[in-house]
Amino acid sequence: MNIKLIRTEAEYQQALDRLEAIFNAPVGTPESDEADLLGLLIDEYEKKYYPIEAPDPIEAIKIRMEEMQLKQKDLIQEMGGKSRVSEVLSRKRKLTVEMIRNLAVRLNLSATVLVKDYQLAE
Repeated sequence: MNIKLIRTEAEYQQALDRLEAIFNAPVGTPESDEADLLGLLIDEYEKKYYPIEAPDPIEAIKIRMEEMQLKQKDLIQEMGGKSRVSEVLSRKRKLTVEMIRNLAVRLNLSATVLVKDYQLAE
């Protein structure tokens, strides 16, 4: 096992290839330990060079709705009416504090995600 920090794209690709080769190694074997370490190193490299931005509040709501197989009508109670749900999801109206509180509970989303600023449609 020759583990070192991943510094280049070539090293990153080599680490991915090696991880793929030993991914299903039995737990407790040297290969399993190597896979665990490679996973951590790959994760750190990806955080630095391939960061994933958190979605804005409206996208986060839409993603969670899809995951939970919800329709717009399912959020009427949390947002205060059918037209209000439509206006918020089409970015014509901003979320209110009350909506954020309700949606955080209903959709199991962090209020931190929902309070981020976002652009309204023009």
